[in-house]
Amino acid sequence: MRVLTLLFLLITFAYGETVLKIATYNVENLFNLKKDKDRYKEYIPFGKSNWNRKNYRIKLKNISKVIKEIDADIIALQEIGSLQALKDLRYTLKQNGLYYEYYKIADRKKTNIKVAILSKIRFIYSKEIGVTESYKYRNILESKFKINNKDLYLFTNHWKSKAGPESMRIVSAKVLRKRINEIGFDKNIILLGDFNSDYEEHIKFKRKRKHNDTNGKTGINHVLRSIKQNQKASHVKLIENNFYNLWYDADKDNRYSYIYRGKKEALDNILISQSLLNKKGISYIHESIDNFDKKYLFKKKRIFRWQISRAKIRKHKGKGYSDHLAVTAKFSVK
Repeated sequence: MRVLTLLFLLITFAYGETVLKIATYNVENLFNLKKDKDRYKEYIPFGKSNWNRKNYRIKLKNISKVIKEIDADIIALQEIGSLQALKDLRYTLKQNGLYYEYYKIADRKKTNIKVAILSKIRFIYSKEIGVTESYKYRNILESKFKINNKDLYLFTNHWKSKAGPESMRIVSAKVLRKRINEIGFDKNIILLGDFNSDYEEHIKFKRKRKHNDTNGKTGINHVLRSIKQNQKASHVKLIENNFYNLWYDADKDNRYSYIYRGKKEALDNILISQSLLNKKGISYIHESIDNFDKKYLFKKKRIFRWQISRAKIRKHKGKGYSDHLAVTAKFSVK
Protein backbone atom coordinates (compact mmCIF):
# COMPACT_ATOMS: atom_id res chain seq x y z
CA MET A 1 0.00 0.00 0.00
CA ARG A 2 2.81 2.41 0.94
CA VAL A 3 4.71 1.64 -2.28
CA LEU A 4 1.59 2.26 -4.39
CA THR A 5 0.94 5.59 -2.64
CA LEU A 6 4.49 6.80 -3.21
CA LEU A 7 4.39 5.63 -6.83
CA PHE A 8 1.15 7.57 -7.39
CA LEU A 9 2.70 10.73 -5.95
CA LEU A 10 5.79 10.35 -8.13
CA ILE A 11 3.71 9.86 -11.27
CA THR A 12 1.39 12.81 -10.60
CA PHE A 13 4.27 15.13 -9.72
CA ALA A 14 6.15 14.08 -12.87
CA TYR A 15 3.30 14.28 -15.38
CA GLY A 16 1.28 17.45 -15.13
CA GLU A 17 -0.40 19.07 -12.16
CA THR A 18 -1.51 17.81 -8.79
CA VAL A 19 -2.96 19.31 -5.62
CA LEU A 20 -1.00 19.48 -2.38
CA LYS A 21 -3.10 19.85 0.76
CA ILE A 22 -1.50 21.52 3.79
CA ALA A 23 -3.10 21.75 7.24
CA THR A 24 -2.40 22.98 10.74
CA TYR A 25 -4.13 21.71 13.88
CA ASN A 26 -3.74 22.50 17.57
CA VAL A 27 -4.83 19.20 19.12
CA GLU A 28 -5.05 20.52 22.72
CA ASN A 29 -2.69 18.81 25.15
CA LEU A 30 -1.97 15.40 23.67
CA PHE A 31 0.07 13.79 26.46
CA ASN A 32 0.96 10.12 26.60
CA LEU A 33 0.93 8.03 29.79
CA LYS A 34 4.58 8.36 30.77
CA LYS A 35 5.11 9.73 34.26
CA ASP A 36 7.21 12.89 34.10
CA LYS A 37 7.24 16.41 35.48
CA ASP A 38 6.82 18.22 32.17
CA ARG A 39 3.03 18.33 32.05
CA TYR A 40 -0.04 19.89 33.61
CA LYS A 41 -1.45 18.40 36.82
CA GLU A 42 -4.61 17.02 35.22
CA TYR A 43 -2.46 15.04 32.77
CA ILE A 44 -0.42 13.20 35.37
CA PRO A 45 -1.18 9.58 34.41
CA PHE A 46 -3.14 7.15 36.55
CA GLY A 47 -4.06 9.75 39.16
CA LYS A 48 -7.25 11.26 40.50
CA SER A 49 -7.89 13.18 37.27
CA ASN A 50 -8.52 9.95 35.34
CA TRP A 51 -5.85 10.49 32.70
CA ASN A 52 -5.64 6.76 32.03
CA ARG A 53 -5.43 4.30 29.14
CA LYS A 54 -9.15 4.52 28.40
CA ASN A 55 -9.26 8.31 28.12
CA TYR A 56 -5.93 8.49 26.30
CA ARG A 57 -7.21 6.06 23.68
CA ILE A 58 -10.42 8.05 23.28
CA LYS A 59 -8.43 11.25 22.81
CA LEU A 60 -6.21 9.57 20.19
CA LYS A 61 -9.24 8.13 18.42
CA ASN A 62 -11.07 11.46 18.33
CA ILE A 63 -8.11 13.51 17.10
CA SER A 64 -7.34 10.81 14.52
CA LYS A 65 -10.91 11.02 13.23
CA VAL A 66 -10.44 14.73 12.51
CA ILE A 67 -7.03 14.31 10.88
CA LYS A 68 -8.22 11.40 8.75
CA GLU A 69 -11.17 13.40 7.42
CA ILE A 70 -8.86 16.30 6.59
CA ASP A 71 -6.48 13.89 4.83
CA ALA A 72 -3.75 16.47 4.28
CA ASP A 73 -0.49 15.61 2.57
CA ILE A 74 1.33 17.53 5.29
CA ILE A 75 -0.16 18.52 8.64
CA ALA A 76 1.50 20.74 11.24
CA LEU A 77 0.53 19.99 14.83
CA GLN A 78 0.65 21.96 18.06
CA GLU A 79 0.35 20.88 21.70
CA ILE A 80 1.96 17.47 21.28
CA GLY A 81 3.34 16.40 24.65
CA SER A 82 6.14 14.11 23.52
CA LEU A 83 7.61 12.04 20.71
CA GLN A 84 5.76 9.00 22.09
CA ALA A 85 2.44 10.86 21.91
CA LEU A 86 3.19 11.75 18.28
CA LYS A 87 4.03 8.11 17.51
CA ASP A 88 0.84 6.93 19.21
CA LEU A 89 -1.20 9.37 17.14
CA ARG A 90 0.56 8.25 13.98
CA TYR A 91 -0.09 4.59 14.84
CA THR A 92 -3.78 5.28 15.53
CA LEU A 93 -4.07 7.01 12.17
CA LYS A 94 -2.40 4.06 10.46
CA GLN A 95 -4.88 1.67 12.09
CA ASN A 96 -7.67 3.80 10.63
CA GLY A 97 -6.26 3.81 7.11
CA LEU A 98 -4.18 7.01 6.95
CA TYR A 99 -0.43 6.54 6.91
CA TYR A 100 2.10 9.30 7.46
CA GLU A 101 5.53 7.82 6.81
CA TYR A 102 7.48 10.91 7.84
CA TYR A 103 7.24 12.70 11.17
CA LYS A 104 9.20 15.04 13.43
CA ILE A 105 8.72 16.80 16.76
CA ALA A 106 10.52 19.83 18.16
CA ASP A 107 11.43 18.30 21.51
CA ARG A 108 14.95 19.59 22.10
CA LYS A 109 13.55 21.93 24.75
CA LYS A 110 11.47 20.32 27.51
CA THR A 111 8.45 22.56 27.30
CA ASN A 112 5.10 21.08 28.37
CA ILE A 113 3.79 21.07 24.81
CA LYS A 114 5.59 21.08 21.48
CA VAL A 115 5.07 21.45 17.74
CA ALA A 116 5.33 18.54 15.30
CA ILE A 117 4.69 17.51 11.73
CA LEU A 118 3.21 14.49 9.94
CA SER A 119 3.82 14.08 6.22
CA LYS A 120 3.10 11.67 3.38
CA ILE A 121 5.96 13.29 1.47
CA ARG A 122 9.58 12.80 2.44
CA PHE A 123 11.28 15.92 3.72
CA ILE A 124 14.91 16.73 3.02
CA TYR A 125 15.27 17.75 6.65
CA SER A 126 13.18 18.83 9.60
CA LYS A 127 14.95 20.71 12.37
CA GLU A 128 14.30 22.99 15.31
CA ILE A 129 14.87 26.71 15.47
CA GLY A 130 15.64 27.79 19.02
CA VAL A 131 13.75 30.94 19.97
CA THR A 132 15.33 31.63 23.37
CA GLU A 133 16.72 29.52 26.21
CA SER A 134 13.63 30.30 28.28
CA TYR A 135 10.91 27.66 28.58
CA LYS A 136 8.39 30.46 28.06
CA TYR A 137 9.05 30.17 24.32
CA ARG A 138 8.44 27.06 22.22
CA ASN A 139 10.89 26.21 19.46
CA ILE A 140 9.86 26.52 15.81
CA LEU A 141 10.06 23.49 13.50
CA GLU A 142 11.56 24.11 10.06
CA SER A 143 10.90 21.44 7.41
CA LYS A 144 12.24 21.47 3.87
CA PHE A 145 10.70 19.52 0.99
CA LYS A 146 11.67 19.17 -2.66
CA ILE A 147 8.69 18.71 -4.97
CA ASN A 148 9.15 18.62 -8.74
CA ASN A 149 12.67 19.90 -8.18
CA LYS A 150 11.22 22.93 -6.35
CA ASP A 151 12.11 23.69 -2.74
CA LEU A 152 9.28 24.17 -0.26
CA TYR A 153 9.86 25.33 3.33
CA LEU A 154 7.33 24.90 6.14
CA PHE A 155 7.70 26.60 9.51
CA THR A 156 5.47 25.19 12.26
CA ASN A 157 4.81 27.71 15.03
CA HIS A 158 3.17 27.93 18.43
CA TRP A 159 3.74 31.40 19.81
CA LYS A 160 3.19 32.59 23.37
CA SER A 161 -0.46 32.63 24.45
CA LYS A 162 -2.43 35.75 25.29
CA ALA A 163 -1.42 35.19 28.90
CA GLY A 164 1.65 37.13 27.84
CA PRO A 165 1.98 40.55 26.14
CA GLU A 166 2.67 41.15 22.44
CA SER A 167 6.38 41.66 23.05
CA MET A 168 6.69 37.91 23.72
CA ARG A 169 5.14 37.01 20.37
CA ILE A 170 7.40 39.53 18.67
CA VAL A 171 10.41 37.62 20.02
CA SER A 172 9.29 34.50 18.12
CA ALA A 173 8.41 36.52 15.03
CA LYS A 174 11.87 38.12 14.88
CA VAL A 175 13.65 34.77 15.19
CA LEU A 176 11.44 33.40 12.42
CA ARG A 177 12.06 36.36 10.13
CA LYS A 178 15.81 36.19 10.72
CA ARG A 179 15.85 32.56 9.60
CA ILE A 180 13.76 33.35 6.52
CA ASN A 181 16.19 36.12 5.63
CA GLU A 182 18.97 33.50 5.65
CA ILE A 183 16.98 31.25 3.31
CA GLY A 184 15.78 34.05 1.04
CA PHE A 185 12.35 35.67 0.83
CA ASP A 186 12.10 34.61 -2.82
CA LYS A 187 11.73 30.95 -1.83
CA ASN A 188 8.49 28.97 -1.51
CA ILE A 189 7.75 29.42 2.19
CA ILE A 190 4.70 28.54 4.29
CA LEU A 191 4.37 29.80 7.86
CA LEU A 192 1.65 28.01 9.79
CA GLY A 193 0.48 27.05 13.23
CA ASP A 194 -1.01 28.62 16.34
CA PHE A 195 0.36 32.16 16.38
CA ASN A 196 -2.01 33.20 19.17
CA SER A 197 -2.55 36.20 16.91
CA ASP A 198 -5.40 37.29 14.68
CA TYR A 199 -4.74 38.05 11.03
CA GLU A 200 -5.54 41.66 11.97
CA GLU A 201 -3.99 41.59 15.42
CA HIS A 202 -2.77 45.20 15.02
CA ILE A 203 -6.41 46.32 14.94
CA LYS A 204 -7.97 44.00 17.47
CA PHE A 205 -5.44 44.28 20.25
CA LYS A 206 -5.91 48.04 20.47
CA ARG A 207 -8.96 47.16 22.58
CA LYS A 208 -6.87 44.86 24.80
CA ARG A 209 -4.41 47.24 26.38
CA LYS A 210 -2.79 44.61 28.61
CA HIS A 211 -1.30 43.02 25.47
CA ASN A 212 -0.11 46.23 23.83
CA ASP A 213 3.33 46.82 25.33
CA THR A 214 4.88 47.40 21.89
CA ASN A 215 3.39 50.76 20.90
CA GLY A 216 0.94 49.10 18.51
CA LYS A 217 3.44 46.81 16.76
CA THR A 218 2.63 43.11 16.32
CA GLY A 219 4.65 40.05 15.42
CA ILE A 220 2.28 38.64 12.82
CA ASN A 221 1.49 41.95 11.07
CA HIS A 222 4.58 44.13 11.40
CA VAL A 223 7.50 41.73 11.82
CA LEU A 224 6.24 39.21 9.27
CA ARG A 225 4.85 42.09 7.15
CA SER A 226 1.39 40.74 6.48
CA ILE A 227 -0.36 44.06 6.99
CA LYS A 228 -0.49 45.46 3.43
CA GLN A 229 -1.92 42.56 1.41
CA ASN A 230 -5.42 42.56 2.88
CA GLN A 231 -7.46 41.54 -0.17
CA LYS A 232 -8.52 38.34 -1.88
CA ALA A 233 -5.61 36.45 -3.42
CA SER A 234 -6.92 37.10 -6.93
CA HIS A 235 -6.56 40.88 -6.34
CA VAL A 236 -3.33 40.96 -4.35
CA LYS A 237 -0.32 42.76 -5.79
CA LEU A 238 3.03 41.16 -5.00
CA ILE A 239 5.10 43.04 -2.42
CA GLU A 240 8.71 42.02 -1.93
CA ASN A 241 9.66 40.40 1.41
CA ASN A 242 6.05 40.38 2.65
CA PHE A 243 3.86 37.44 3.64
CA TYR A 244 0.25 36.99 2.60
CA ASN A 245 -2.15 35.74 5.27
CA LEU A 246 -4.55 33.31 3.60
CA TRP A 247 -7.42 34.30 5.91
CA TYR A 248 -7.96 37.29 3.61
CA ASP A 249 -8.87 34.80 0.89
CA ALA A 250 -11.75 33.33 2.96
CA ASP A 251 -15.24 34.71 3.52
CA LYS A 252 -15.25 36.88 6.64
CA ASP A 253 -17.71 34.64 8.50
CA ASN A 254 -15.32 31.69 8.15
CA ARG A 255 -12.18 33.47 9.31
CA TYR A 256 -11.83 31.73 12.66
CA SER A 257 -10.34 28.67 14.33
CA TYR A 258 -11.14 29.39 17.97
CA ILE A 259 -14.05 30.73 20.01
CA TYR A 260 -13.39 32.65 23.22
CA ARG A 261 -16.34 33.76 25.33
CA GLY A 262 -18.61 33.52 22.33
CA LYS A 263 -16.34 35.54 20.02
CA LYS A 264 -14.70 33.95 16.99
CA GLU A 265 -10.93 34.35 16.70
CA ALA A 266 -8.35 33.38 14.09
CA LEU A 267 -5.46 32.27 16.29
CA ASP A 268 -4.32 29.64 13.79
CA ASN A 269 -2.91 31.04 10.56
CA ILE A 270 -1.31 30.07 7.26
CA LEU A 271 0.92 32.70 5.69
CA ILE A 272 2.76 32.32 2.40
CA SER A 273 5.67 34.00 0.62
CA GLN A 274 5.16 35.98 -2.56
CA SER A 275 6.48 33.19 -4.80
CA LEU A 276 3.48 31.03 -3.86
CA LEU A 277 1.17 33.69 -5.29
CA ASN A 278 2.70 33.91 -8.76
CA LYS A 279 1.15 30.71 -10.19
CA LYS A 280 4.52 29.22 -11.16
CA GLY A 281 5.84 25.84 -10.02
CA ILE A 282 4.14 25.56 -6.64
CA SER A 283 1.34 28.05 -6.07
CA TYR A 284 -1.56 28.66 -3.73
CA ILE A 285 -4.99 27.72 -5.14
CA HIS A 286 -7.23 30.74 -4.70
CA GLU A 287 -10.07 30.50 -2.15
CA SER A 288 -8.90 27.08 -0.90
CA ILE A 289 -8.20 28.29 2.66
CA ASP A 290 -10.76 26.74 5.02
CA ASN A 291 -11.42 25.98 8.64
CA PHE A 292 -12.45 22.39 9.31
CA ASP A 293 -15.82 23.13 10.92
CA LYS A 294 -17.72 19.84 10.83
CA LYS A 295 -20.88 19.73 12.95
CA TYR A 296 -19.55 17.07 15.32
CA LEU A 297 -16.78 19.48 16.36
CA PHE A 298 -19.33 21.80 17.95
CA LYS A 299 -21.52 21.59 21.02
CA LYS A 300 -24.21 24.21 20.70
CA LYS A 301 -22.29 27.37 19.72
CA ARG A 302 -19.00 26.28 21.23
CA ILE A 303 -16.18 24.21 19.83
CA PHE A 304 -16.47 20.73 21.35
CA ARG A 305 -13.11 20.73 23.10
CA TRP A 306 -11.71 17.86 25.15
CA GLN A 307 -13.90 17.75 28.25
CA ILE A 308 -12.44 18.11 31.75
CA SER A 309 -14.60 18.85 34.78
CA ARG A 310 -14.19 22.13 36.66
CA ALA A 311 -14.29 20.53 40.09
CA LYS A 312 -11.55 21.05 42.67
CA ILE A 313 -9.92 17.92 41.29
CA ARG A 314 -10.31 18.25 37.55
CA LYS A 315 -11.31 14.99 35.88
CA HIS A 316 -11.32 13.84 32.26
CA LYS A 317 -14.76 12.94 30.93
CA GLY A 318 -13.58 10.88 27.95
CA LYS A 319 -15.25 12.95 25.24
CA GLY A 320 -14.53 15.93 22.99
CA TYR A 321 -11.82 16.86 20.52
CA SER A 322 -9.79 20.08 20.73
CA ASP A 323 -10.47 23.71 21.58
CA HIS A 324 -9.17 24.69 18.12
CA LEU A 325 -10.39 23.94 14.62
CA ALA A 326 -7.91 22.78 12.03
CA VAL A 327 -7.11 25.10 9.11
CA THR A 328 -6.38 23.80 5.60
CA ALA A 329 -5.19 25.19 2.26
CA LYS A 330 -4.43 23.72 -1.15
CA PHE A 331 -1.51 24.32 -3.48
CA SER A 332 -1.04 23.50 -7.14
CA VAL A 333 2.13 21.62 -8.08
CA LYS A 334 2.94 21.84 -11.78
